[in-house]
Amino acid sequence: MKTAIITDSNSGITQSEAKELGIYVVPMPVLIDGELYYEDLTLSQEQFYEKLKSDANVSTSQPNPLDVGEIWAKALQDNDAVIYIPMSSGLSETCHTLQHHAETEEQFKGKVYVVDNQRISITQRQSVMDALKMANEGKAAEEIYKYLMDTKMQSSIYIMVDTLKYLKKGGRLTPAVAAIGTLLKIKPVLQIQGLKLDQYAKVRKLVDAKTTMINAIKKDFDTRFKDLVAAGKMTLCIAHTENLEEAKKFKEEIQSVYPNVEFTFINPLSLSVSCHIGPGALAVACAIKY
Repeated sequence: MKTAIITDSNSGITQSEAKELGIYVVPMPVLIDGELYYEDLTLSQEQFYEKLKSDANVSTSQPNPLDVGEIWAKALQDNDAVIYIPMSSGLSETCHTLQHHAETEEQFKGKVYVVDNQRISITQRQSVMDALKMANEGKAAEEIYKYLMDTKMQSSIYIMVDTLKYLKKGGRLTPAVAAIGTLLKIKPVLQIQGLKLDQYAKVRKLVDAKTTMINAIKKDFDTRFKDLVAAGKMTLCIAHTENLEEAKKFKEEIQSVYPNVEFTFINPLSLSVSCHIGPGALAVACAIKY
């Protein structure tokens, strides 16, 4: 069985990388002052942050199921099945919408598998790489789908937010809390454990934020993922929002703590997350690998 792997741009995989890998990436729509753009097609990372910092009205939207269906149909011309890996259903209704589309459209029934494995950004990218490896080994779509679903909770993301401005703007903080937090120079550390973006800790300095995130990963490695780490099945990766140089430094710090754990990649955070947390953020993630 020949299986196509498709994801969305929340994975951080660019259109040019997708061509090199032999996969498809659905560009996520972004609304800026009422005008529709598509990530990595008509909107670059640089343009996005320029608009965000200019106080434009920026929000992300669901892709049109018909547009996604066209990509599925194109892939099925040369493949027997499709594995589609969208962003976590805990962060967007996109996954449920496309699951319904795959289950109700006759041409996709039994051929398109929409994976709700609770991933976003760098952990979503790891899922794509795992699925691609399995597909290249000739694994059936059902087996790939089962693996991704069985391992869906075997990842963590911890994110340091540099400014409270965008959490306030998105309604995730009251103006009073945001004002006090800004005055005290608080840098919240958030977490994604499969579902929602939740608070993990509060710190005031970048060095404390990085220590907090490294300790959070250590706790995961010593508890939830202890057996996976021992078996060499966990990876580490870093994401950021317009903060590449600090991300590179953080990578060195992470690798000094875990020299024997595979480090996979440094990527910009998904725009779907970035529009809520703004520039200057730094994140570390761990995820199981196939």
